[in-house]
Amino acid sequence: MAAISPSFWAGKRVLLTGHTGFKGGWAAIWLRKLGAEVTGLALAPDQTPSLFDLARIADLLDSHVADLRDPAAVEAVLAGRRFDLVLHMAAQPIVRTSIEDPVGTFATNILGTAHLLQALRELPELKAVLTVTSDKVYANAETGRAFQEGDALGGKDPYSASKAAAEIVAQSFARSYFEPAGVRLATARGGNVIGGGDFSRDRLVADIVRAARADEPVILRHPEATRPWQHVLDCVAGYLTHLQALATDPDTPRALNFGPRPGGPEVTVGELATLGVEALGARPWRHEPDPASIEAKSLAIDASLARRTLGFESRLDAPHAVALTMDWYAAQASGRDARALCEAQLADYEGRP
Repeated sequence: MAAISPSFWAGKRVLLTGHTGFKGGWAAIWLRKLGAEVTGLALAPDQTPSLFDLARIADLLDSHVADLRDPAAVEAVLAGRRFDLVLHMAAQPIVRTSIEDPVGTFATNILGTAHLLQALRELPELKAVLTVTSDKVYANAETGRAFQEGDALGGKDPYSASKAAAEIVAQSFARSYFEPAGVRLATARGGNVIGGGDFSRDRLVADIVRAARADEPVILRHPEATRPWQHVLDCVAGYLTHLQALATDPDTPRALNFGPRPGGPEVTVGELATLGVEALGARPWRHEPDPASIEAKSLAIDASLARRTLGFESRLDAPHAVALTMDWYAAQASGRDARALCEAQLADYEGRP
């Protein structure tokens, strides 16, 4: 795999949006380990407990609570600061929440991205920006074919549509402003991410953990659905590798998928839930169909372009990703320090071939 270089990241001034979230917390821990100087911009955590609080993420960076929907608040955080790199991860990330609040989701994921990019235009010394979207940006006819970066964008639910629109917003800012100024702006489309520290509502692993701790069965709406499951360390490694390449190589693709290794077996929601409840010694899951749901039953992405252009591919298959995830939750429940658990899993991951 392409190497994430500590010598590259050491001393780099990085703006990380979404640092109060699950993936953002892991990214903050990794960036700090690499020696980067990180400024965080995000809303306060919306989950209790949260990885942000459990792992004391605020101690690792210059943390600012601000709403991307408020352009003045974004500009106030950036005023007087200089950044080399930006990793934009802040978002409303839950499909069911987007169905309950479509306008709020559009405001955060579309206008929030536009507000951030507009404010970044004023920054000198900026080298590269990576905007994180989703594997759900593609127009999904549920044929089972893995989506490639050149496929049509779309989305039948507000979350998917908002992320597809964020892709178009990023492309327009790149072509109109950033690329002419010598700043490389790209998007990253990550798979369905699992890992320790996710306590979000309506996320499969978090639901399994909550059910196990309450000695109740987890309820699955679509156990037959397939997703491109990926451990958070694989996903964040992809983002950091992509951003590093953007800063050093002008030929780096401006959109990349990050997901399971090409050719790997599909894993259903039910299969992943079974692995999870077995690892935690929890009750078997129960199926309760949701006839009103419009979530896709089939989703797969082709991550081979990242392998060809960056030399990057995921290291962990689904069973190993689930095992690491459940190990984290079990250890945290027994009293282990959350940040120490993240750092230990990160060190183990970095030592893998």
